[in-house]
Amino acid sequence: MEKDINKLNVQKIVPFLSYDSDAEEAVNFYVSLFKNSKIIETTKYLKESEEVSWKKAWTIMTIDFELEWQKFSAINWWSFFKFSSAISFIVYCETQEEIDHFWKNFSAWGKEIQCGWIEDKYGLTWQIVPPILDEFLRDKDTVKAWRVMEAMLKMIKIDIEELKKAYKG
Repeated sequence: MEKDINKLNVQKIVPFLSYDSDAEEAVNFYVSLFKNSKIIETTKYLKESEEVSWKKAWTIMTIDFELEWQKFSAINWWSFFKFSSAISFIVYCETQEEIDHFWKNFSAWGKEIQCGWIEDKYGLTWQIVPPILDEFLRDKDTVKAWRVMEAMLKMIKIDIEELKKAYKG
């Protein structure tokens, strides 16, 4: 019998993150940064076997977790696939203090890119931006929108006050 996913209260799309061996460390780091976040469940490799002989017995296999009520899953599994900037997570920040909080923590061991983009120490790319940026860039006054775009392109970490100045002209 087919079950209705909505009745099961299951999120329809869940990002699945594959790590070589540091999924637990990464998840603990992410959960520590976001207020409304938690680890939901972890599973472990039960024993060494031919399939997972390169893993230590009883190490973490998967972790289901939430960041701001968005569910994610992570796995420790050797992989040819590495994270890239082709996929990134947007973190909308209402204040400069919130931007600074995420920027400071992600950049501590990560790589600052441009326009509010930052790669964390695990290789995931995040966009740390205020929602007002979208509003400014979508303004019907294309001169204002372009001024904001030009200002943003000069930034590494987004500065809300500089965006507002550019918008006003």
